[in-house]
Formats: sequence, structure tokens, C-alpha cells
Amino acid sequence: MSNNHYDTLDVSPQATSAEIKQAYRRLAKRFHPDSQSETSDPERIVQVNAAYEVLGDPSRRRTYDRQLRYPQPQLDHRSRQQRTADAQRHYQRHRRTAQDADAQLNEWLQYVYKPVNRLINCILNPLDDQLDELSGDPFDDDLMAEFQSYLEECRQYLNQAQLIFRSQPNPTTVAGTAASLYYCLNQLGDGIEELALFTLNYDEHYLHTGQELFRIATTLRYEAQDALKNLV
Repeated sequence: MSNNHYDTLDVSPQATSAEIKQAYRRLAKRFHPDSQSETSDPERIVQVNAAYEVLGDPSRRRTYDRQLRYPQPQLDHRSRQQRTADAQRHYQRHRRTAQDADAQLNEWLQYVYKPVNRLINCILNPLDDQLDELSGDPFDDDLMAEFQSYLEECRQYLNQAQLIFRSQPNPTTVAGTAASLYYCLNQLGDGIEELALFTLNYDEHYLHTGQELFRIATTLRYEAQDALKNLV
């Protein structure tokens, strides 16, 4: 059998997600060009990154495992587009005709906009301080563990925000605000995953991409606030 992603990470096909993550982090530190190690190998780190991008994602790993047994065309490249399309269909399906526009707006502001905005703040506000602490020594396991804990909290806040955002149909009068919040949450989700990749392979490309996605999310949040000023 030709070399596959499991061979690249030196793990068994039955390895747990934790074992795969541990193996990836160990290899990333060993072969990363900036690690100042005699074992640094830019070509090898590319292979390790490619393997983890598949095996580190449960959905992509299941697809890959099926392909190892029964080769078939890959379909996972459209996952992000499908997610957006599903969210749009969900929004259209649950949208209702407002019988009392003022009451519906006040309800949406209280039970959707305010809690979602608060959760977004919990994700965005600590980022600079977290990065400042990590910059002391990104290869320090304790500092990296603290940053990973922050990202895990961000995932929890994001999940809560997405559930709240979808809990009620958006009034037509706040369509602009709702759209900005929707794309803000998407950017935060992608940014968190980019920062998580940095914690595993120390590639600053992921760090910069994550920061840029968070910056875009901040802009979208301000756009949501500005759109709302004309209504309340």
C-alpha cells in the first residue's frame, strides 16, 4: 500500500483524535523550519500539514477512510458552501410575516441581538491579550495550552451565539443587521480554526489569517450596530 496520511503522522488508522493531534504537534515542532532544530524539514512539514488537515477533521477523516477502502471522488470541498446554503434555507424557512413589527423587533433585540453581541465580545476582546502572552514563547507548552483553552472557550461561545441567532426568525426591518451578524459569526468560526492550526504547527500564516478573519468579524459587528442605529 502506498504512503497515506496515517503513515505520514506515524499513527494507526484506529488512532483517536487526541492521539492524532498529539502526533501532529510533535512532528510539527520537530520539522518546522523556525524551530531551530537540526531536524527541521520544510518539505516534510508540508506533508504533515496536509495529513492533519484531513485526519484532524472528523468529517474529512471519515470520507478519507472510505476512500482508502473504496476509492471515490472527493465531495468535501463544497462543505463551506453547503453550510452557507443550508443556513440561508433555514432562515427563509423560518421567517414569518410580522404581525406586530415593533413587538417583534423588541423581542429580537432582547433575545437574539443582545446575547449574540455579548458572546461575540467574549470571543474578540481577549484576543490581543492572549496573543501578547503567547508571543513570549510560542514553543512553550504551558503558554500554548492556555491559548488553546482560550480557543476552546471561543468555540463554545460561538456555538451558543449561532444557536441563539437561529432561535428566532429575523424581522425584515433588521435584515441588514442580521446579515452582518451572520457573516460575522462565519468569519469568527473560520478564524478560530485558523488560529487552532497555528497552535499545532506554529506556522505564522495561520496566525495572520486568523487575526485577519477576526478583524473582518469586528468590522461586520460594527456594520450590524450602525444598521441598527437607524431603527432604534
